[in-house]
Amino acid sequence: MKRTTIFVPEALERDLQLYARREQKSAALVVREAIAAYIARPRSGSALPSFTGAFDSGHTDTAERHEELLFERLSPHGETGGAAEPSRKPRRRRTPVRRRR
Repeated sequence: MKRTTIFVPEALERDLQLYARREQKSAALVVREAIAAYIARPRSGSALPSFTGAFDSGHTDTAERHEELLFERLSPHGETGGAAEPSRKPRRRRTPVRRRR
């Protein structure tokens, strides 16, 4: 075995010692078991969310047109023109009017 050092908050170390005593194991064994269980468990991060495919858009060509759909309002380097033109008019900046008395 190889020795390693870890830093844990005092409260966690206290809980570790209590758990190890209750289970009649050494703290090192509890840590090894916990690390092994953590590494061995399946990762849910790569799994798709539970709602994936739950909705129907009514379109059958979304996969083929995904780039067009995602980037239809964007243009490279912030250029304007063409399909990338914003659909609404830009707001005019209003400056306050000063009145003399």
